[in-house]
Amino acid sequence: MQRDRTLSRDVTATQIPSGDKQSLPAGTKIMIHQTLGGSFTVQTDFGLFRIDGADGDALGEKSEAGTAAASTVLADGSPDPAAVWEQLRKVYDPEIPVNIVDLGLVYSMDVAPLPESAGFKVNVAMTLTAPGCGMGPAIAEDARSKIVLVPGVSTADVRITWDPPWNQSMISEEGKMKLGLI
Repeated sequence: MQRDRTLSRDVTATQIPSGDKQSLPAGTKIMIHQTLGGSFTVQTDFGLFRIDGADGDALGEKSEAGTAAASTVLADGSPDPAAVWEQLRKVYDPEIPVNIVDLGLVYSMDVAPLPESAGFKVNVAMTLTAPGCGMGPAIAEDARSKIVLVPGVSTADVRITWDPPWNQSMISEEGKMKLGLI
């Protein structure tokens, strides 16, 4: 799926794996490695970067970023948990072509009412494939920004935890198939 392109305008990108923000100027030659979950993983002469879907036009691409699945709120006004899980399945580690749910990185998700009928909060506990991954905050923010698109969600908290430590046995059967592990 690798495609060579040239950036048509300046973009802010996240360096992989450090997670540092860096400006890539117009005219930078890139190679698109993956376009999953509404963001782009690209290679430049300076390394790998993740570019948000909102900047897809600079790559000559369109993105599904910023859209939630059509869903309704439940009878009590709370968000549909299935819609939250669907949004989490749109979040990818930029180096791995499997979503964070199928990678087994999401340990829990719950919906809680906020005080004084201020809506609902979604709490997610997740981990990363390696403790030293600098992309953790970027992946958590990507998850949070997708969750708040679900009708009924007022706010979301995505917390990274290291207990229990992640291992390959946590990958779903679908994820293992995509990675060629079975």
